[in-house]
Amino acid sequence: MSILHDKLTIEAGELRNKRTALLKEHGDKVLGSVTVEQVLGGMRGVPALICETSSVSADEGLRIRNIPILELTDISPEETFWLLVTGERATATELEELRKVFAKYYAVPQYVVDTLKAMPKDSHPMAMLSVGLLAMERESEFRAAYDKGAGKDSLWQSMVNDSVRLIASMPGIAAAIYRIRFNKGEVIAPLTDDNDLSNNFAHMLGVSDDASWKELVRLYLVLHSDHEGGNVSAMTSYVVSSALSDPFYSVSAAMSGLAGPLHGLANQECLRFIIDVREQFGGVPTDEQLTEYTWNRLKNGQVIPGYGHAVLRVTDPRFTAFIGFGEKHNLQDDNVQITHKIFKLVPGILQEHGKAKNPWPNVDAASGSLLYAYGMTEFDFYTVMFGVSRAIGLCSQMVVNRMMASPIVRPKSLTLAELGR
Repeated sequence: MSILHDKLTIEAGELRNKRTALLKEHGDKVLGSVTVEQVLGGMRGVPALICETSSVSADEGLRIRNIPILELTDISPEETFWLLVTGERATATELEELRKVFAKYYAVPQYVVDTLKAMPKDSHPMAMLSVGLLAMERESEFRAAYDKGAGKDSLWQSMVNDSVRLIASMPGIAAAIYRIRFNKGEVIAPLTDDNDLSNNFAHMLGVSDDASWKELVRLYLVLHSDHEGGNVSAMTSYVVSSALSDPFYSVSAAMSGLAGPLHGLANQECLRFIIDVREQFGGVPTDEQLTEYTWNRLKNGQVIPGYGHAVLRVTDPRFTAFIGFGEKHNLQDDNVQITHKIFKLVPGILQEHGKAKNPWPNVDAASGSLLYAYGMTEFDFYTVMFGVSRAIGLCSQMVVNRMMASPIVRPKSLTLAELGR
């Protein structure tokens, strides 16, 4: 992977020097206090991680390498990875070379497909994704380099190689899971005349031949790729890789976190809510019907799925991008139309209700309805789609952390009695 190695060699030295200087000059500086509420509340808001690849602010949302995500909706997953790890936009030559390297790994090893086929027929797709990644761990150059005695200062290079292979293989693993788990027929081979990652993923899924489906897959992979370092999947991969576990172990662990209903599974819950609304009213409800339905849910102590976010206090710009996609392609599916209507009415109702800290939609409020509109109706697979995208950011963060020689993560824990004292 010489094109990235050459690009990152100087940056790796600079990152380490910057980290060393910060430790030497400011190592004893206090960043903030930690409250009992934060300790008992999942470390919410505690400044404790470094994430160079992206940031999320309450009043703006996601920035990738300090570029607002809405300025990146036309790029490819390959460009996203390059931007995340280098901090720069790829040139046409760099992008072409990177795509050639990715294309070498689009075809998933047969032993991985055989492993997936051997799993119980009712296995959850996310369990299959984790198993598929673990099966591929035998390919890890990072582990092989460490076993041969590579120094910690050079391990980032094999981390780059593993990351490229993992990201390139994920679409094929995911598509194989979709075909096997949902009885869609034979596993589809990657294209031989197209090095584009998202085009290959769309093709291997076999969901639609529509050009706009390929565009949706591309957009989906870009928008979900990274979301700073404190979310469950990112933090999990950060902790696991800090032990010098290779990317296959680390991303597999992260996928187990992504499978949780409070993280990546949320897009399924949002779509279930939308479909419940559609079935309740036999189609798209009127404004009056939806308003009454929303108020009844809130009075019964229920939430509106997809509305609110742990960090954001504005409309998630990724939601905005998905809504724009539906409008651009004039999608008339009932679920998409209900998504638009909910966005029109629900924030005002939540503000009037007064209990929601953030009445605005997050990305999960729109993503599922778009996948469903193109014929991907299998809810349990949606988080796998999320995982294929998120692997881009996870691997990028691992590469950068290894470049700066980040240490193992080992926070201090307390018993309730110690905390009480």
